[in-house]
Amino acid sequence: MKDNPEARLIDLGTRDYADVWAMQLAMVAERQRDQIPDTLLFVEHPHVITAGRSAKRDNLHDLGDTPLYEIERGGDVTYHGPGQLVGYPIFLLREPERDLHVYLRNLEESIIRAVAGFGLRGTRKPGWTGVWNAAAERKLASIGVAVKRWVTLHGFALNVATDLARFGVINPCGLDAAVMGSMAGELGRAVDMAAVKRGMRDAFADVFARQFD
Repeated sequence: MKDNPEARLIDLGTRDYADVWAMQLAMVAERQRDQIPDTLLFVEHPHVITAGRSAKRDNLHDLGDTPLYEIERGGDVTYHGPGQLVGYPIFLLREPERDLHVYLRNLEESIIRAVAGFGLRGTRKPGWTGVWNAAAERKLASIGVAVKRWVTLHGFALNVATDLARFGVINPCGLDAAVMGSMAGELGRAVDMAAVKRGMRDAFADVFARQFD
């Protein structure tokens, strides 16, 4: 097997959560059968709350008309919405990669490298999964994954220019909603989503040793 296998990036634009969840499950089956290459999906979702396998009901408040999906990823509850870059790697983990802790740390590393290109120093927080702004200790990105026969699904959500007030209906990942930050908010300026996507693609290529077409 080549050191840097070919992979593809598909930018879905803005799509409903349910549609992309179904797409992920179908693509996982195709990847297990080696019918498609490793694939990284980029998407922005309309307002939605998702609850992972470890979700606690106490972390859900008054959701109003925001839909809730209970899904098979790890982790607690989180919010997705406009201005947030969500990434779903459908990757077949190769033999040296088959350690879920390493996979999570690699997702974090990809985000840390990508935000560094915009002048933000991302960091990890002991005992938690995700990426924080080191200067302000606000959380920029949440991570929650699942793996089926060593094919990954779900992934990361990076707040680029997200309406952070939307996190107020939950305790995101069990934390107070006030801890959430965005790239635009931390930098005090507009951040181009297309540039963030390019930075994430390049960081994924480096960290995961994939060659995107």
